[in-house]
Amino acid sequence: MKYVLVTGGVVSGLGKGVTASSIGVLLKACGLRVTSIKIDPYLNTDAGTMSPFEHGEVFVLDDGGEVDLDLGNYERFLDIKLTRDNNITTGKIYQHVIAKERKGDYLGKTVQVVPHITDAIQEWIERVAAIPVDGEEGPADVCVIELGGTIGDIESAPFIEALGQFSYRVGPGNFCLVHVSLVPVLNVVGEQKTKPTQHSVRGLRGLGLIPDILACRSTKALEENVKEKLAQFCHVPLENIFTLYDVPNIWHIPRLLKDQKAHLVISKVLNLASVKEPSLEEWTSRAELCANLHVPVRIAVVGKYTSLSDAYLSILKALLHASVACRKKLVVDWVPACDLEKETQKENPNAYKAAWKLLKGVDGVLVPGGFGDRGVEGKILAAKYARENKIPFLGICLGMQVAVIEFARSVLCLHDANSTEFKPETKHPCIIFMPEGSRTHMGGTMRLGSRKSIFTVKDSKSAKLYGNKTFVDERHRHRYEVNPDMVERLEKAGLSFAAKDETGKRMEIVELPSHPFFIGAQFHPEYKSRPGKASPLFLGLIAASCGELDSVMNPASAHQHLISNGPKNVFVNGTSKKASNGLADVRQNNGYCNGLYTR
Repeated sequence: MKYVLVTGGVVSGLGKGVTASSIGVLLKACGLRVTSIKIDPYLNTDAGTMSPFEHGEVFVLDDGGEVDLDLGNYERFLDIKLTRDNNITTGKIYQHVIAKERKGDYLGKTVQVVPHITDAIQEWIERVAAIPVDGEEGPADVCVIELGGTIGDIESAPFIEALGQFSYRVGPGNFCLVHVSLVPVLNVVGEQKTKPTQHSVRGLRGLGLIPDILACRSTKALEENVKEKLAQFCHVPLENIFTLYDVPNIWHIPRLLKDQKAHLVISKVLNLASVKEPSLEEWTSRAELCANLHVPVRIAVVGKYTSLSDAYLSILKALLHASVACRKKLVVDWVPACDLEKETQKENPNAYKAAWKLLKGVDGVLVPGGFGDRGVEGKILAAKYARENKIPFLGICLGMQVAVIEFARSVLCLHDANSTEFKPETKHPCIIFMPEGSRTHMGGTMRLGSRKSIFTVKDSKSAKLYGNKTFVDERHRHRYEVNPDMVERLEKAGLSFAAKDETGKRMEIVELPSHPFFIGAQFHPEYKSRPGKASPLFLGLIAASCGELDSVMNPASAHQHLISNGPKNVFVNGTSKKASNGLADVRQNNGYCNGLYTR
């Protein structure tokens, strides 16, 4: 097994995750099998109990692991399925060591950070690296490890020590350290400054880790004299210093690394023989396709964490995959759910008017998941607006639940209808706490991971979008569900529960047959969306938003929507007009790009 460690210096947020993912793509293009590990030095056991404002979205894996959003990047870039153990935290390591101590595994020993914690970290890495994640048998060839945080952080000290020991443990030729650092340009003098990177590398060396490669983040490509200076002061060969300058979208990064011969340098450090030349033409064509899309499709994301786009990262990626598959330029309008509510109209009328103006100008509405009662009434109002005005609507998790609540209030005239999460004393509980859930422990007690949703309405839009399959496996993260005692009454009023769980008592997909596109899913389809294989429900939302739903309802193209070459009529805000881009011969698996527009 070969290991590539990606560390970061100077400041956080440099793009270590994208760098690690792009290195994985490059090595995979060389014909190697790749797996990934993310190390998060925080004391939490996992990301499940953290607010999205802390670390962005919580990404959910097939096995129910609630992990850092970077694992979502790994899965999307490399098209792999990771496990909860691929995300290592300080909490997990200490929990593991303390459990062994209580069992008596260290009987007679004083349990210490060195060697017990550091040994546990190394053993965890070796064990998880051997787990196949690409559907094939046997371990991968290379494991890319990302160390979260910044070199010098107190909380990462045990991991730094463990990784230093690990580099000697696996031996030369099996370990490559890539250090991502910042080379800023000061506007006053207008030159690239190397001192921050010099200090970062000095700190790294002082901790026992010697970088093999420098990946330097900057606004533009490094000048040759700057690279020479870095090579001299950081003791890194000139050919091992790469520039990761700002690009239009992150899908250019693998090609950027290839153009600088990163695959040859990594192969040399890892003693990888007979590695083929990586082919990244598909990546290049996808990135260029995204840059040349001109016909917009405008989607409102109505949520409570709209001030931080990372809180909805997988949502954004899934929308992007679907919009590129439909040959449309994605424009996302962030609508704070609270600003749609009557209270805001009184307290901040300008914010209220702005939110409603945004909502009324979009082609489609998406209400994502969330927890807590803040903004719930605003989400209900958004669902009502979409239902009454025939605007394509997709509700995910809580978004599905608020759609059911709104329908019960408006159509069944149950004005007190609500979720027991927000109003425990409601007389008409449309959404209830799941009986197997825990009310005392929050972490890891929800209904998590990949579970079956069986279609019960065969001619439903969702069933057609999924290719008329009998069932689908999608990832879940919730502790409340539609009240089964109210299902019959809701169905008689016109709501259709198109898919249920294996017991037939838990609602998974809800539709409004009389609406052009009004679908809610209890699961999170965004977690399995891939650039070359857009999520069917997201594809349906985008297609419906631009008047092309019928073309993607064809089972043969439910997962891959191909639009004929040349200009054609499209619908934007309900108006038919000619498309401005006539791109020819675009591959079926288009979608690798990050060129979305938000406001």
